[in-house]
Amino acid sequence: MNSFKAYRIHEDDGKINARFEQIGLDDLTDGDVVIRAAYSDINYKDALAATGKGRILRKYPLVGGIDVSGSVVESGSDRFKPGDKVVVCGCELSEIRDGGYAEYARAPADCVVALPPSLSLFDAMALGTAGFTAALAVDRMEQNGQHPGQGPIVVTGATGGVGSVAIDLLSGCGYEVYAYTGKGDASDYLISLGASKILLRQEVDLGKRPMERAEYGGAVDSLGGEVLTWLTRTVCPFGNIASIGLAASHELNTTVMPFILRGVSLLGINSVICSPSMRQSAWQRLGNDLKPRHLDKIVTRTIGLDDLPTAFDDYIAGRVTGRTVVSIGGDE
Repeated sequence: MNSFKAYRIHEDDGKINARFEQIGLDDLTDGDVVIRAAYSDINYKDALAATGKGRILRKYPLVGGIDVSGSVVESGSDRFKPGDKVVVCGCELSEIRDGGYAEYARAPADCVVALPPSLSLFDAMALGTAGFTAALAVDRMEQNGQHPGQGPIVVTGATGGVGSVAIDLLSGCGYEVYAYTGKGDASDYLISLGASKILLRQEVDLGKRPMERAEYGGAVDSLGGEVLTWLTRTVCPFGNIASIGLAASHELNTTVMPFILRGVSLLGINSVICSPSMRQSAWQRLGNDLKPRHLDKIVTRTIGLDDLPTAFDDYIAGRVTGRTVVSIGGDE
């Protein structure tokens, strides 16, 4: 472990430059647990960070990748021992801490979660932050009283990682799921995950009134902007909207009327700064009652660490369906 390969993001003269380097453990940010990486993944946030299209990193240089799964090789915490299989998602990796795009990673013990026995290291990154976020959304909605009898759940950004997993999780829990997408050619994929109806973006009238006809039991939204505004107008009484992203816009122009007159709840989902107990609970559910049924369909490609530099542009251009797993050390 004298040195190992890492995909590191630099800021050179105000420009973002990501490149492979040989580094050592002493070059990594501090942490209690050293992990030999098996897999990572690609999220939209990773693409923004590596290309400089979004200001994700708050210090430079850092190893990219907000997720990693692997085996513990060193631990300063009595919660983990060498050989334990673990997963780290979010927790400010590739923001202020070195991330998962390296042969070794180091993280604080509070960020590390023991892998549920029913999930493999590959499964963990097939899910990654996307699956973790989707599980948090379902869990928060159910804690706030969501149930299948309230009506169909709309999942926006349906072909993305969070959207794909959310469809799988919700349909597996007995919800009727409507997939909102601009990709008409993705209908078969979305139906195969459990969607019962496709709402094509080009055909949906978002309305203009403070409240439109109540049609949906709730929603998981990754878009924000006008689509999230439309959801506040159309969710049925006491339904929940889990807001998990802002791929379309960070703005929300609505009124208080849906929240007062229909009792609609808008739930903010943050997968980065969760408490250790929230992390453990969500991953336990992903390994048990929320275990996805269609990961083989959701993972649309697996690439090697060396393939990273050519993988990000498709995310920025919105050409990606499902999830991409990055194989680093594999299951060895």
